[in-house]
Amino acid sequence: MKILIYGLNYAPELTGIGKYTGEMASWLAARGHEVRVVTAPPYYPAWSIREDYRGKLYRTERHPGEPVVYRVPLYVPSIPTGLKRIAHLFSFMLGSVPVMVRQAWWQPDIVFTVEPTFFGAPLALLVARACGAASWLHIQDFEVDAAFDLGLLPAEGPIHALALGMEEFFTRAFTRVSSISTKMLERALNKGIPSTQAVLFPNWVDIDTVHPHEDGQPNSFREELGLQDKIILLYSGNMGAKQGLELLAPLAEAFSEGGSHPDSRVHFLFCGDGAFRPQLETLVAHRSNVTLLPLQPLNRLNELLNAADIHLLPQRAGAADLVMPSKLTGMLSSGRPIIATADPGTQVAQVVAGGGLIPHAPCGVVVPAEDAEALHAATARLVDDSALRATLGRAARRYAVQHLGKQQVLEQFEQSLQSIA
Repeated sequence: MKILIYGLNYAPELTGIGKYTGEMASWLAARGHEVRVVTAPPYYPAWSIREDYRGKLYRTERHPGEPVVYRVPLYVPSIPTGLKRIAHLFSFMLGSVPVMVRQAWWQPDIVFTVEPTFFGAPLALLVARACGAASWLHIQDFEVDAAFDLGLLPAEGPIHALALGMEEFFTRAFTRVSSISTKMLERALNKGIPSTQAVLFPNWVDIDTVHPHEDGQPNSFREELGLQDKIILLYSGNMGAKQGLELLAPLAEAFSEGGSHPDSRVHFLFCGDGAFRPQLETLVAHRSNVTLLPLQPLNRLNELLNAADIHLLPQRAGAADLVMPSKLTGMLSSGRPIIATADPGTQVAQVVAGGGLIPHAPCGVVVPAEDAEALHAATARLVDDSALRATLGRAARRYAVQHLGKQQVLEQFEQSLQSIA
């Protein structure tokens, strides 16, 4: 098949959507498909274009056995506020117009586009219609809903109605619409997407690359940081607005000397980058039980995840079914328990607590979103119960192996592509 992938984020970005789109494109190319990608230069989660990609508006990357990648210009605000974020997304669509139009002459069989950004959906449909290709919209985040629910744009009025109307109109025009969780797929159906067009396409994890260390195996992060004997609580990933990271500073304070629940065994490790990182640095400054690390390279991901005794997955209220955190797959595959803040019935809560359409044992503890007291109580419980941590960790690994393996997810996706090509 000839597959044109159109998306804002792509490899070598290490987190979020770029990681998954990059892995998907490379996997398809390795399977013998002709793959082209129209994307932006890497900028996420730092919100700054990587230095080696600056100075040239358009560039083409060709490597044997890999997709052909076309980089297009875009505006990247250093502080992504509501209007600046909209301008950022819109600029990518504008910058990609000449490259996308040229791809129609290539005659792809499928035009695959990723939301965000939904601004690109009309252009993807135009190219698909021009060359008679099938079209596929993959929803990683419900961008329009998130913009209103997280307060980036006013939640009522003509702008709200117009945005929802355009979203439904263009989404229904795609041959296929997919999303990464059953709850997000239900939301798409509730927006009027016919069930015949909708398909589940979850994020995955390379269960061979991310795997639990054996008991007693040394960990380089613990050794480098002098934390061999500590109980480490790890947050790793994007540090943005939807993560609810403001809960982490008071949690660390509670377990510090002089806090409400002082415990010298406990250490917090916060690793990543994003718009909220400077504020988090200020909140935990001079706190001896907190270590901040930059985003780590992919070849150290398994070592980082295995440094944790407990993974932390905070989220703001209302965000858990708008987005499905990509970091969750690695947490599960590492075989460590998870403490997640999520409302009951959301996809995050179902995966971590063991409910939903796929019956499985709990992989961690779920507390209400933005409930600092409940988060503290859950943390204290797991810190004091190593047997429970081990039980939950084994269940997490088992869930990842059974349901999130990279090969099985992408093979099923390939079959879906072939069915519409």
